[in-house]
Amino acid sequence: MPHKRRYARLTKQGLVLMLIGQGLFLGVSAALGDMARTRQEIAHLMDYIAASDCRFIRNGQAHDAQAAREHIQKKYDYLQSRIHTAEDFILHAASASSMSGKPYRIACGDRAVLCADWLRDELERFRRQTGTARESASPR
Repeated sequence: MPHKRRYARLTKQGLVLMLIGQGLFLGVSAALGDMARTRQEIAHLMDYIAASDCRFIRNGQAHDAQAAREHIQKKYDYLQSRIHTAEDFILHAASASSMSGKPYRIACGDRAVLCADWLRDELERFRRQTGTARESASPR
């Protein structure tokens, strides 16, 4: 009889370990999926910037879309360890000058808006289009 109890205890331990392993696997899988989605969203926002006909105003100077994309890409590359969501990307890399603190603005035609608002609106549109809409992680 002690042999059967020992076997039952080992079987329970194995089951517990298997369940823990599955939970860890599912958690890692979900995190990897979120990271892939975040990279896709950031890549879309960068492409959106580059394809724009708008002028990007940084520290009072207007820049074309390609120059803006290159600048924001450099900031993103530097700050990547702080960026975990597309909202973080907008907040840390594409909203304001790190040097002066002045907000980036976008001038499209005769209308100028904050770059952060412009990108958040596009992110929401992109998420609706791709069926990945979720609540914003950062307040507006």
